Amino acid sequence: MINIGLVNELALMCSRMNIDVWEVVDAAATKPFGFMPFYPGPGLGGHCIPIDPFYLSWKSKEAGIEARFIELAGYINGRMPEFVVDKIQNVLNDAAKPVRGSRIHILGIAYKRDIDDVRESPALDIMLLLERLGAVVTFSDPYVPRIQTNSGHLEAQDMLTGITEADCVVIVTDHSAVDYTSVVERSKLIVDTRNALKGFKSTKIVRL
Repeated sequence: MINIGLVNELALMCSRMNIDVWEVVDAAATKPFGFMPFYPGPGLGGHCIPIDPFYLSWKSKEAGIEARFIELAGYINGRMPEFVVDKIQNVLNDAAKPVRGSRIHILGIAYKRDIDDVRESPALDIMLLLERLGAVVTFSDPYVPRIQTNSGHLEAQDMLTGITEADCVVIVTDHSAVDYTSVVERSKLIVDTRNALKGFKSTKIVRL
């Protein structure tokens, strides 16, 4: 969690300085030893990393020790869905579109690739934040046919229909089964939080 928090903080800094964080990580990975790559993303999900470290933090407080790295990493990782939504707002603003009333399609809602588990998925937080801003939010995921929201069940939309109709597509989970060539061809704007479109060159793509 701490390593992911560090690279997510790097992503926040790189975004402010207009630097591609993915290129930074790739450059660092050329070091022949003593380097383990971690990658930024839209936030943490699952039943382990976002939760279990805080048990340790809680227990350490009982012993009078403050787990500062754990708490700080949790804070940074918890900010990432808001950072993604800010990216979406900026992309739409550049296209002279407000978030309110825009159709935004979330591509991939499981908390990591190629599974059907949505527990603590950052996609759910991103959807909620966008809905609060007045966006019309849809999703598709090859592994998740429906989700439970505050207003009831929400069914997944056909992917090609969803990305074609959307004002902005947000890649939150980089499932390997997705045809990303079609995503690039059919989408108007894309916010890629996982570098799933590495190698694609298009002005419609904005990376984390």
